[in-house]
Amino acid sequence: MEHTAIHTADHAAEARKEIWKITGILTVLTIVELGLGFYMMNVPLDEHSKRSFIKGVIIILMISKAFYIIAYFMHMKYEVKNLIMTTAVPLTIFIWFIIAFLYEGNSYKNLRNTYDGHFRDRKEIMAPVREKEAVKEIKAEQKPAE
Repeated sequence: MEHTAIHTADHAAEARKEIWKITGILTVLTIVELGLGFYMMNVPLDEHSKRSFIKGVIIILMISKAFYIIAYFMHMKYEVKNLIMTTAVPLTIFIWFIIAFLYEGNSYKNLRNTYDGHFRDRKEIMAPVREKEAVKEIKAEQKPAE
């Protein structure tokens, strides 16, 4: 009985130590993310590569935070591989959906900004009229002055 109580107390102390360690790691990652975010606000918009690099670093930090939260606080670190795969595969598909929808939305935005149906239809209707006017102008210029 005494051996079990000592073992349980040691295990609880180790668990608390691990929780504090992971909380410290998450805190440091969050502070670094915030620091990079505030630093990026001061980077000019024309320095696109620098801003993209900072955004990439922030995304990597966010993914590492998600790993720690899932592994330790959702107890997936100690689970069977099949259970981990049943959560990892749908998560991967979900991330793929987000990327696909963002890409499609950006494509729609770009097409919407470059295509104006009313302007195109008006241009097609006015094209024959403008051609006739242009031909008349050319003929008028080609006539010898009297």
